[in-house]
Amino acid sequence: MRVLVIDVGGTHIKVAGSWDRVTHRIPSGPTMTAADMARGVLALTTDWDFEAISLGYPGPVKDNRPFREPVNIAGGWTTFDFQKAFAKPVKVINDAAMQALGSYAGGRMLFLGLGTGLGTAIIDNWHVEPLEIAHLPYRKDQSYEDYLGDAGLARLGDERWEKHVHKVCDLFRAALLCDGIVLGGGNARKLVNLPDAATRGANENAIQGGVRLWERPAESTPREFTDAKAAPLASDTDDAPVVARERTRQSSAKLPAKTAVKTAGKTAVKSPVTSRTRKVTKKVPTRRKP
Repeated sequence: MRVLVIDVGGTHIKVAGSWDRVTHRIPSGPTMTAADMARGVLALTTDWDFEAISLGYPGPVKDNRPFREPVNIAGGWTTFDFQKAFAKPVKVINDAAMQALGSYAGGRMLFLGLGTGLGTAIIDNWHVEPLEIAHLPYRKDQSYEDYLGDAGLARLGDERWEKHVHKVCDLFRAALLCDGIVLGGGNARKLVNLPDAATRGANENAIQGGVRLWERPAESTPREFTDAKAAPLASDTDDAPVVARERTRQSSAKLPAKTAVKTAGKTAVKSPVTSRTRKVTKKVPTRRKP
């Protein structure tokens, strides 16, 4: 499949095709709307031949559309009809998650995009989980993004900014129990030394992530990008995971009957569902003395 990948950023929109992976840049900035982006991409790709589109969006995504307006560019994204504008099938994903998907090689991986803002996502066994932790408070009433984004780099300078990158990576890796971290985004190349368990990712990995969105689900597409209506139940396939089949059998099986355990003068009724024991005391008749 020939896939057009669009990676929307605060400074540039990066556009590439799956057939050659050559990145083309369109200026963005704080005044760019969703309609501006669509017009720019359509003008660039007039004579390009592609079947589907992957769109990396700098913000949360829900139900295949932007969930909130972006922070670093203009609005109009949450109500924009991308599929109508491009006349092609479109899959929308958080931009950090798209680059994370293209960088993923196994294990539990945290991705941090060091760019205009701070993109965050985690992948565990091909399950992609975009995160919105960049706007949580970090220090002095400022967020993680305020320190690690472009504004923090300009305010702190390269050396102090790098110290905070190391500190935040250590915090996130410990809190999220990650095997490793991939640092992407344009500012990742400014790091002189990398944090522990971190590697530097290439921006081109976003293109690979966009292509992977359209690959066969059995190979690399995470669960949330599978069409739930079209996909068969895991328990109905021959190659379904053993855990999934076992859960199905357990849910369809009848619950066993309650068991009674006799003790001296008492009967304990044990429920297999709650594993609690209810004591029932029997009255034992006493003999009268003659």
